[in-house]
Amino acid sequence: MFQLSQHAWHAIDADSTVQRLDSDSAAGLSSEAAAQRLADIGPNAVAETPADSSWLLFAHQFRSPLISILFAAATLAAALGHWGDAWVILGVVLANALIGAMQEGRAERSMAALRRLSGLQARVLRDGRAQQVAARALVPGDVLLLAAGDAVGADARLLEAASLAAAEAALTGESVPVGKRVETLPEATALGDRHNMVFSGTYVASGRARAVVTATGEHTELGAIARLTRQAREPKTPLEIRLAAFGRQLVAGALALFVAVMVFGLWRRLPLGELLMVAISQTVSMVPEGLPVAMTIALAVGIQRMAARGAIVRRLSAVETLGSTTVIASDKTGTLTRNEMTVSALWLVGNRDIEVGGVGYAPEGGLRESGRDVGADDPGVRALLDAAALCNDAELLPPRGRGTWRVLGDPTEGALLVAAAKAGIDAQALRARHPRRGEIPFDSDSRMMATLHAVDGAGPRLFVKGAPEAVLRLCSADAAHTLHAARAAAEAMAQRALRVLAVAASAPEASAALPLDAGFDGLVGRVRLLGLLGQIDPPRDEARAAVAACRAAGIRPVMITGDHKVTGLAIARALGIAAAQDDGIDGVELEHLNETELLEQLPRIAVFARVHPAQKLRIVEALQARGEVVAMTGDGVNDAPALARADVGVAMGITGTEVAKSAARIVITDDDFATIVAAVEQGRVVYANLKKVILFLFATSIDEVLVLLLALFTGFPLPLAAVQILWINIVTESTLTVNLVMDPPDGDEMARAPVPRDAPLLDRAMLGRIALLVPVAVAVTFGWFAWRVASGVPLEVVRTETFTLLAACQWFNVLNCQSATASALRLGVLRNRWLAGGFALSVALQAAVLNLPPLSRMFHTVPIPPHDLLGIAAAASCVLWVDELRKAIARWRD
Repeated sequence: MFQLSQHAWHAIDADSTVQRLDSDSAAGLSSEAAAQRLADIGPNAVAETPADSSWLLFAHQFRSPLISILFAAATLAAALGHWGDAWVILGVVLANALIGAMQEGRAERSMAALRRLSGLQARVLRDGRAQQVAARALVPGDVLLLAAGDAVGADARLLEAASLAAAEAALTGESVPVGKRVETLPEATALGDRHNMVFSGTYVASGRARAVVTATGEHTELGAIARLTRQAREPKTPLEIRLAAFGRQLVAGALALFVAVMVFGLWRRLPLGELLMVAISQTVSMVPEGLPVAMTIALAVGIQRMAARGAIVRRLSAVETLGSTTVIASDKTGTLTRNEMTVSALWLVGNRDIEVGGVGYAPEGGLRESGRDVGADDPGVRALLDAAALCNDAELLPPRGRGTWRVLGDPTEGALLVAAAKAGIDAQALRARHPRRGEIPFDSDSRMMATLHAVDGAGPRLFVKGAPEAVLRLCSADAAHTLHAARAAAEAMAQRALRVLAVAASAPEASAALPLDAGFDGLVGRVRLLGLLGQIDPPRDEARAAVAACRAAGIRPVMITGDHKVTGLAIARALGIAAAQDDGIDGVELEHLNETELLEQLPRIAVFARVHPAQKLRIVEALQARGEVVAMTGDGVNDAPALARADVGVAMGITGTEVAKSAARIVITDDDFATIVAAVEQGRVVYANLKKVILFLFATSIDEVLVLLLALFTGFPLPLAAVQILWINIVTESTLTVNLVMDPPDGDEMARAPVPRDAPLLDRAMLGRIALLVPVAVAVTFGWFAWRVASGVPLEVVRTETFTLLAACQWFNVLNCQSATASALRLGVLRNRWLAGGFALSVALQAAVLNLPPLSRMFHTVPIPPHDLLGIAAAASCVLWVDELRKAIARWRD
């Protein structure tokens, strides 16, 4: 049986690696040996967390403390034989659970549709010949045959490599392809610097190679990150924390109310059966039955609105949590930047600085020098860009249909072709006129490549491209002041976080005698510098606006990247993430900080660079330790553990890996960072609407309680029957609350500060409004009740009028709750068509319970004459006019 052993394969030479894996570098494994190993160690796949079943999604909806209180109330009602009341309460609970489970199930189905079931294939040597097999069938010891464009199906040690570069952004965050070589490395070499290895989840950007598979499935670097992701503990959302505290307070309040009603009722010598049912009804009225349903619908509505903007929300609670976000920790490559290298600056011999306009792979934009346009008609520009296009293995592909321009090959070389096209140079025609006659391939040690081309009527000519310090070493024939100026220009470009390439060329008459077989050592003093090209992965335009919106909303953006610190800081400053006083820190520096030092320095750190997955996780946890609500955005495998640990993980749907999407709570289908801002705004809308519902529910619940207690204290009969209290709690409130959460945005959501994690659901401002609205409603309702009783009106009629007056107070109160400062007369009920419908339905149901004999018998009501209804409406409207006066004063003070 084959046993997979773990080694630092990058520290073992190629021949020894093949020997330890019992393979053959020339013939690969036999089919029989590969089949046996597959049976022994299993398929090459990372274990996926199974999706929750429909029943489990349904069960998760019962975790709210409010639901527990309602269950207790239903159980108590059933124990007393009031099965109708118990079933009504249970119906509300089940409706809430069904809505939540259906919405989360829909999100999971959307995720399934988003996944690309690509069936990755790999080319391997088996039985001494090249074969194509499913990547799932790869086993340790297989010899991979890799070429440009191939996805790497497993971790492997390089045996041979020719001009090989691998795109590892998904794994390490490095934004440009990494050059690869076969030489053995020290055991302590960091993951991103293991240039003799290729890794599962990455792809070959250029060149070709042969490599022996060292690890598959869970044993790959990708698998290690997946395990770290599964171990990351998902934090409680701010809303869950607030609801838990709120639930504990409600339990205490409901028990106190139950005891108070029973004590005063027994003191009044009321019938025990009637008293118990009223006490239960009042206890239930303390619990906002409509809140769980309203909360679930509010979050579901937020999900639907976000889906229309290109975001799939996988957990209902993520919507509200995003609205409470105080820090957005964002990956750089592909999230804040375009992931399309772009030449932005040229330097020509003679100290000529030229700006290159446009971003991305589209050849749009021009070249400007000192305010004037330049192009291919300029000899210096032509020479530099001709050489950059010829000494180049990439291809620039035009868009197909509604697609975009694409680069086949190394993105760095693709950017050179785009720059040439902007100057008016047709690279394909140029290559046809000057075919390649020889080359020295790119090598990560020399950091250069050279190509020899035929030139009509002038013999062959050699072009060299590579790192400035390497190319300048070959240009020893150039004047010293030219080389000094070039080095200064390269340093200035690097300070702007540009990746700099130098380009040189031989004189036509000297190229024929150049000894290419001697390598670059034979070119020293034989080529002359043409110039430098500076390029960068440019920021997304929409990301810049999104960052500004975040700052205006009180949200601090932080960059977490696998790229270099200088590059990260430059992008961060360009986007507004880093201010002048902010700094960056890289993974090595972070490793030397203890937890106390990290917590102290966090407020000043805007960029975390060259960090590995475990460090990203540590950063998120440190931010949370400071009390921040953290949203983490990313698209790579290396982002997944932090995405899972963050309060809200947001993955990119197009460029994002499946591991990242599975770890996130929200997936952005358009990969647009600006969608994050829209999601934050929608989260704040959801939370604001929930606060409106809470204000409405508690104002009306306290009305009922105080009216009852006043009657008990003052010796009046009970003003409401138990079933009337339940009608108001279940029917009247529900028809309004579930529609109030549909309120549209007020428009100033992103001008407000984030809601603190420990902020109570009932804050000081809301308690102040309750302290105003409740006394008015209680005074009007109890005053009407006392007056009508004193006037000798039959108790059944007075209770019906009081019942209707209390319901009417709620109708006016829901208009108050739409805004803390804007007049309800200006907003109008038609602002929210759902609320208008609920309002009409509530009035119709109230009319039915008063006038339909079956309902009137059940709820102990009688019809009310029209002139009395007008008086009741006028009295109830006092709630509206008093709050309108408060709002007018608030607007005047502002």
